[in-house]
Amino acid sequence: MKCNNLKRLLVAAIATLATSAAFAQIMVAPAAPPPPRDEVAPAPRDGYVWDHGHWRWEHGQYVWAPGHWQPVRVGYHWVPGHWVQRGPNWRWVEGHWG
Repeated sequence: MKCNNLKRLLVAAIATLATSAAFAQIMVAPAAPPPPRDEVAPAPRDGYVWDHGHWRWEHGQYVWAPGHWQPVRVGYHWVPGHWVQRGPNWRWVEGHWG
């Protein structure tokens, strides 16, 4: 009986963490982001792909997040993050490997 309760508790905890992690990545802004900044990508680096900088919505305003390196996943291609309009708001789609 104790084992079943423990299993249920663990499943509930994992589901809660997975849900909160998914929601933590969602960014919604009430206005379109500014145009991207001109950012010079560094020279290519073996085993990495450059992820260009982008605007983040933070505390009621857009804040620039500089570019960074992403480790390559063999057999995949990098899909950069981007803003999409959803009704009157704008939603950030996180970069991912496709």
